[in-house]
Amino acid sequence: MGPWEATITILGLAALTVLARAFFMLPEREMPLPAWLRKGLHYAPLAALAAVVVPEVVMTQGQLIQTFKDARLYAAAAGAAYYFWKRGILGTIVTGSTVLLTLKLTLGW
Repeated sequence: MGPWEATITILGLAALTVLARAFFMLPEREMPLPAWLRKGLHYAPLAALAAVVVPEVVMTQGQLIQTFKDARLYAAAAGAAYYFWKRGILGTIVTGSTVLLTLKLTLGW
């Protein structure tokens, strides 16, 4: 790819990105969304988080884990338990990280 082609590609991608991000801000009046879509968008962040976290906890190198000797399982369970007990994000992160680090350092999991 030559320098002109690369420049045109970068400028085109930048314009497309700006258009996509500004799509909802360009109209002068608010775009009406159906109630079902508005309700569905309410759950989108949770679904995205689950799609990222769950495979990281239950899989290793693209395969399901075969043993319960995995510190990630216990760290996730401890973090979830803390969250349902206290409803605090920082405590959830600290609890999960502490359990993960403790199991990795003491048992070598």
